[in-house]
Amino acid sequence: MKIIQFAGGGDIGGAKTHILSLAKRLSEEQQIVLVSFRKGEFAEDARALGLDVRDMQHGPNIFADLREALRIVDAEKPDLIHCHGAKANIIGGMVKRLRGIPLLTTVHSDPRMDYLSSPLKQISIGNMNLQALKRMDGYVAVSDTTRDSLIAHGTDPQKIYTIFNGLDFSGAPEEGRSPSETGDIVVGVAARLTAVKDLSTTIRAFQIALQKEPRLLLRIAGVGEDEEKLRRLARDLGVEKRVEFVGWISDIRGFYSGVDINVLSSLSEGFPYSLLEGAYQHCAAIATAVGGIPALIQDGVDGYLFQPGDVARFSEYLLRLAGDSALRCRMAESLFQKARREYSLDRMAELQQQVYESLLRRKRMRGRQGAVICGAYGRGNAGDEAILEAILLQMRSLDPDMPLWVMSRKRRETRLVHHVNSFYIFNVFSFLRHLKRAKLFINGGGSLIQDVTSSRSLYFYLFTLRMAKRCGCRVIMYGCGIGPILSESNRRRSAKTLNETAEVITLRDKESVAELARMGVDRPLIALAADPTVNLEPLRGELVSRAFAADGIPAEGKKIGFCIRSWPGFDRPELLAAAADYAYERYGLTPVFLPAEIPKDIAAAEKVLPFVKAPCYAGTRRHSAEELMGMLGSMEVVVAMRLHALVFATMGGAPVVGISYDVKVSSFLSSIGSDSSIDLDELTLERLCAEIDRALGSGRRARAAEAAAGLRRMEGRNGEEAARLLFACEA
Repeated sequence: MKIIQFAGGGDIGGAKTHILSLAKRLSEEQQIVLVSFRKGEFAEDARALGLDVRDMQHGPNIFADLREALRIVDAEKPDLIHCHGAKANIIGGMVKRLRGIPLLTTVHSDPRMDYLSSPLKQISIGNMNLQALKRMDGYVAVSDTTRDSLIAHGTDPQKIYTIFNGLDFSGAPEEGRSPSETGDIVVGVAARLTAVKDLSTTIRAFQIALQKEPRLLLRIAGVGEDEEKLRRLARDLGVEKRVEFVGWISDIRGFYSGVDINVLSSLSEGFPYSLLEGAYQHCAAIATAVGGIPALIQDGVDGYLFQPGDVARFSEYLLRLAGDSALRCRMAESLFQKARREYSLDRMAELQQQVYESLLRRKRMRGRQGAVICGAYGRGNAGDEAILEAILLQMRSLDPDMPLWVMSRKRRETRLVHHVNSFYIFNVFSFLRHLKRAKLFINGGGSLIQDVTSSRSLYFYLFTLRMAKRCGCRVIMYGCGIGPILSESNRRRSAKTLNETAEVITLRDKESVAELARMGVDRPLIALAADPTVNLEPLRGELVSRAFAADGIPAEGKKIGFCIRSWPGFDRPELLAAAADYAYERYGLTPVFLPAEIPKDIAAAEKVLPFVKAPCYAGTRRHSAEELMGMLGSMEVVVAMRLHALVFATMGGAPVVGISYDVKVSSFLSSIGSDSSIDLDELTLERLCAEIDRALGSGRRARAAEAAAGLRRMEGRNGEEAARLLFACEA
């Protein structure tokens, strides 16, 4: 594989480290040509590393640069071009338009925040860069935040690959620096002196901390347009004698070898190399919780995080680390070990190679590709969103390059949460256009074929099945439930549509199998599987504690979970409150109410809470399926009306008691061998307390684990049948 990398050539700091270290490592296995659009230090350092460098110097004449770039491209005939930075993106976009070569770019931060200190550059180069970005075939985002920023601004989520920056730790010292001979506690920052780095916050926080800890010394390494403003601020605050502006430094590791506390106060970041370089030299770290920084630093464990502009918190953390050398060493060592383990140069290069291969595979694709996924998505229901997540996980495991389109009520939210293309569920024109491109149509989980909600909903989903078949897609109903369908005419219409459109129907419970038989659906292949969400993995340990903490719920202590919903017939909230009090008084279980659909379930819980006498908690945040699995699974028992609350609790390993408002609830409990199901219209306090007693009996958690393992085995049938249809339909 031959790769041409375009770089502006004026790259410094982390950007320079990224480009050169990555190019050097990739050149060990691939043919890399590095094109620098400027002569100077960047190009010379690249040559010193043994890289094949082509540099040029045409000043502001971008068309001269384009002519030279085209000459190099025509001579080298690369498989793809990889761009770094605004100028490289602009020229790369032109080259692609003229030569049709696949184009990839690495995005280090939100491009809309570039050139904040220079409105003229923001209007000119910044806007040209934004236009060039639209022409890319692929994007490497260096953090999840950078990825989400690209998606929010309209970038195709499936063209974005996330690769965190990596550093070569092979020669890193095993221990941190010795105490300074002068007794100073050195606070260091290496960054461009520009508005986005917000170094004024660093100086203000330092000034506050210095009043209580006179041993502090601030060293600022870097150059930029804000230098004079920052020097003036240090003078105005009276700290100029303890603030050193050391200018541009070429020996970044030498700089950090003399630093005790590495700080970064940026407003926006991708994944900054300065924190990795500081970790290399065993520096403790304080940084803003932006971009990819929280992925590297767990607040209070590997360092401290604060919100941009929070001078008071920043100064508090400076004093805390300055006054406790043991704490500095402990956090520095934790950060060093994590950075060396998870953010190595080898790992970054390996992932980058996979991106190149993926991009070239996608460019070779022809004909119908991928799948359209239809379901009740974008409505805030945790169960439905978990179904979509599980289906996407399965499809990507079958073919990570396949295009996927999701029908959603909130397409922007679906794009951001699931990193997938989406269109509005009732946009018929978009629906038909995507059906004509796709191989497979997935009627995705849940109980879509029912008329309890309304006949209109049923008719819509039957319409989607017919259109998918008419447009040439192969059709699978994936891990779904059937019914209830109350109207006889609706039952006939549904049976006719399913027989004429679906090739495979995988079902999540035996009752749905029986219902299809009663309806006379016999032409598709019908297979018993399980709900797709059982394929997700619950969070464990500290991650669950953080999920509870985000909702203001203590992680410690034994709990009983309640997941309830509003429903006709649920008119005795005091009954559930009494059961919560019973669990607290008899077993010492703290009642916790968690919503699966926001805001509906919050409103349902609010009807119960006034009657609860025991200390209790009610969640209000929207959690991921994995978080809910971990949170519910950590409880001693879970009482739920919501089907997916029962599924999540079971997969997390907790015993469950179901309040059945719909046949799907009792069917699920039956599928895991449980008879702890109480029909809503038969609910009494005595019955509910008795079921709680049974759920807390010996061996119930072990049986929940067995049930979870069985469900995972059954769920595999969903993916098997989807794969059979997908790969049998080469167009």
